[in-house]
Amino acid sequence: MGLPITLSEIAPRISAGAFILNSGLGKRGADEEAATGMHGFATGTYPFLANVPPQQFAKGLATAEIAIGAALLTPFVPTAVAGAALTAFSGGLLGLYLKTPGMRKEGSLAPTEQGLAVAKDSWLLGIGIGLLVRGTVDREPRRIRKAAKVLAKANKKAAKARDRFS
Repeated sequence: MGLPITLSEIAPRISAGAFILNSGLGKRGADEEAATGMHGFATGTYPFLANVPPQQFAKGLATAEIAIGAALLTPFVPTAVAGAALTAFSGGLLGLYLKTPGMRKEGSLAPTEQGLAVAKDSWLLGIGIGLLVRGTVDREPRRIRKAAKVLAKANKKAAKARDRFS
């Protein structure tokens, strides 16, 4: 039985997965100042996060990044699942870029100097959407592939039997 990924999915999964995993590992031991900074940045765009203590927010963010990075890097995780996780996560990050004042040039999607570090989340969103589409729309369901193999085998046997009796 093969892996639930194809060769064309390996490069985007490795590039995005390694990037996010590294980011999560770096946030694991965030001190109070770093946690407060991350939390403040996030609550400016997502006010509901104000109820979450900064250290808990930083740990949760680190855990989410580690889990998503690991899912992308693990070939046994189906592409649709890894793509959905990456799309949801990077969509949230891109919201920070789009809604935080000073991240974009006036009247444009182009990043300012301050927004450049966050604008990279657009390529993560693109990879996530691509993996999600590849894992759902572009793939035949496993049952259909299995049925096609069984049918091909039956047709081959029928052809041999026909040739024998002809």
